[in-house]
Amino acid sequence: MIRADLVDAMVAHARADHPDEACGIIAGPEGSDRPERFVAMMNAERSPTFYRFDSGEQLKLWRQMDDADEAPIVVYHSHTATEAYPSRTDISYASEPDAHYVLVSTRDPQAHELRSYRIVDGVVTEEPIEIVASYSVTK
Repeated sequence: MIRADLVDAMVAHARADHPDEACGIIAGPEGSDRPERFVAMMNAERSPTFYRFDSGEQLKLWRQMDDADEAPIVVYHSHTATEAYPSRTDISYASEPDAHYVLVSTRDPQAHELRSYRIVDGVVTEEPIEIVASYSVTK
């Protein structure tokens, strides 16, 4: 489950960085599986076919998440000319087994394709995306 405003932010970032791939994280409370804090990151490769987080920016963000008891709930990036499916490189670099890997395809200028995956030990499993206006609090 993910809020619509976070989906809109990922798509807007992907469109803004096109024709290069965009990338970023949506952090959330450790152990919650609830994405909350959108963090657009710089694609250090500045490439239309590959992304890599800037190592300094990534280290700073991971420290911030540790200090705030957060985890990377969503790791997202865009594909600019292909479908929203992880490439072999994406799979090999997937290092957060609990994260949702969200891909946004911007190959169609009039629409976007958004898909989510779990990637664990090189195995890719697509998962449904439920987009909601807000997270309801039930206790």
